[in-house]
This record gives sequence, C-alpha cells and structure tokens, in this order.
Amino acid sequence: MSGANKIEGAIKAELELGVPDGWRSRGYLPHREELGLVQFITYRLADSLPQEKLRALEVELARVPDGEREIARRKQIEVWLDSGLGCCALRRGEVAKVVEAAFLHGDGVRYHLMAWCVMPNHVHVLIRPRDALGKIVQSWKSFTGRWAMERNAELELGVPGAVFWMREYWDRFMRDERHLRQTLEYIHTNPVKAGLCGRAEDWRWSSARRAGSAELQLGSGG
Repeated sequence: MSGANKIEGAIKAELELGVPDGWRSRGYLPHREELGLVQFITYRLADSLPQEKLRALEVELARVPDGEREIARRKQIEVWLDSGLGCCALRRGEVAKVVEAAFLHGDGVRYHLMAWCVMPNHVHVLIRPRDALGKIVQSWKSFTGRWAMERNAELELGVPGAVFWMREYWDRFMRDERHLRQTLEYIHTNPVKAGLCGRAEDWRWSSARRAGSAELQLGSGG
C-alpha cells in the first residue's frame, strides 16, 4: 500500500470513529468548542517529537505540581519544536505554500481566518470556526498530508514512514481580547523566537506579512 493510500485509510478510520481529540482529550488545558468562538490551533509533523523524549518528559512532569504541569509541558514542547527536530518538511517552500493555501481556501466559508504561521515542523492557526473544529483541522491535514506524501521522494522531503502529520492537535479558545492579542503576537513572533528571521514580517509563511488586515475581535462577526 502506498503512503498516500495509508494516509487516506487512516483518515477514513478516524472519521468513522470520531475526530481524534489528541491533547485536548486528555484535559491538559481548558477546551470549549462552539461555532464563532475564536480558537488557537497548533499541530505538528509526525516525526517532530521523538517518542522517547515525550516519555521522558512525562516522567519528569510527574514530579511537578498538578497546577503547573501543563505549563511546563507546553514550554518544553515549544522548545523542542522550535529547535527543528525531525525532517522539517515545512521548511521547503513548495510544501509551506500548499499548507498556507489550505488555510486560505476555507476562509470565509468554514471559518474566518485571523492569523497563521507555518514553521519548519509545526503550524499555528487562529480562526473563528463556522464548522466543527475537528473537521476543519482534519480537512487541512488530509489534503496537505496526501499532497506531501505523494511527493516525498520527488522533493526529497525525508519524511519517514507513511504519515505526514501527527494525529493529535492542540487547541485553546480565546478568553478575552488581551488573550487574543497575546496569542496573535505569539503566532507572528514564533519564527523570530526560533531564530529563523529577524522580524516577524520577514517570515514568508505567516500572516504577519499582512497583519494589518486581521480582524482582532472576539465577537461572533466575520
């Protein structure tokens, strides 16, 4: 079975069993899903975080107080992701362009796209959904993952195995305007923090290049 067929089979199985919740199903952070509620979403490449690192992290976190555990987990995962682990296939312009196009394609129909950033091994997206969040994320992953795996050898992406994206994703709703603006800044400055560019607007695969047009309101409009 080809890599693309394996991905299609996995997607079909997930849709039949229900959209995978990943991080949010384990209750790590407050999750609330409803149409029109602004959501911050992060998902990553399948090889971006080695399982041995994640297992070691959970052992370390067992010593951390419950109230501080999720913050510590997220901080360490962010450090690992920004260090550029894995094949970093999204560093290739051909791939990043397709991922960005997938975000733009559904804008105004399935969601209002407020901000995004395509990093070398993960992505950040800020949207106001008009459809179920899990279905939106699955549609992004399905199209882009299939496209990339079909060109893995041709573009020399170096993707190991037959899966492009990690099954899980992380999401958090925006509590207030301050939280929204902090999240927007985090999304746009991620490439700078990771040492990929000097200014947020210099990163090609980010809405920072057109940030002036973003609608930064928590209301149900858009």
